[in-house]
Amino acid sequence: MVFWVFGYGSLVWNPGFDYNEKIIGFIKDYRRVFDLACIDHRGTPENPARTCTLEEKEGAICWGAAYCVRGGPEKEKLAMQYLERRECEYDRKTLVNFFKEGDSLHPTLTDVIVFTSTPDKVNNKYYLGPAPLEDMARQIATAYGPCGNNRDYIFLLEKAMYDIGKLSP
Repeated sequence: MVFWVFGYGSLVWNPGFDYNEKIIGFIKDYRRVFDLACIDHRGTPENPARTCTLEEKEGAICWGAAYCVRGGPEKEKLAMQYLERRECEYDRKTLVNFFKEGDSLHPTLTDVIVFTSTPDKVNNKYYLGPAPLEDMARQIATAYGPCGNNRDYIFLLEKAMYDIGKLSP
């Protein structure tokens, strides 16, 4: 079972699993939003961090990195187990088409796995939903967990997008 997974948040700068190939590109009709709680890395249950999830939006694009995992059932199983543990806040695995810059009509890859969350606060306890910008900024500025503060997550994402050429200085 060779698979590809799309990273649009911390997976872009810190995949944390053994992969064989990385391609920079984008997916269509999704946009990155900071509507997901993180209570075990950059926040706590009492003061959750805000991290990325994807929101469906026609015409939007979301840049990131696609990672290929191949090398036999054991390697692939270990990578997926790691991803499912790490991405436990997401309640859905969605299959998407992945495109490279220069060809937005023909996908480079199909059936790429992306971890997403449903905007359903009843079935997804990690979904925070949108909030006023000032409230989100305050939450991001003050959240802190075992892996550091929420601000660093934002700054590392900004640097990753800059490094792949999708953010201006």
